[in-house]
Amino acid sequence: QLQLVESGGGLVQPGGSLRFSCAASGFTLPYYAIGWFRQVPGKEREGVSCIVSSDGNTYYADSVKGRFTISRDYAKNTVYLQMNSLKPEDTAVYYCAAVKSRYCANYPYTAYDYWGQGTQVTVSS
Repeated sequence: QLQLVESGGGLVQPGGSLRFSCAASGFTLPYYAIGWFRQVPGKEREGVSCIVSSDGNTYYADSVKGRFTISRDYAKNTVYLQMNSLKPEDTAVYYCAAVKSRYCANYPYTAYDYWGQGTQVTVSS
């Protein structure tokens, strides 16, 4: 059974950092692209970043470029999202997702087949 389990997140002050982990089970990363999305109440799920596991190509939304870094660890079958210089507008529920693909840039959330449980991030002083 294919499963994504997220960890990380929480409450952080503006300017702080957090790191998410997305551990995959039931499939191996190299055949999949992994994306991170976020959602606030009343708004559509927004793409934040993604990584093509096979070649390491990455994509970032303009709103997080230079602040967020996505990476993968084959040995642990895990994808990470390092979030630095966090802003109040980064507050959202964050999700990781997987799609069997060698591309991910500009993929909408509807293209992804498997989802993590979602984790709240709150950036507030």
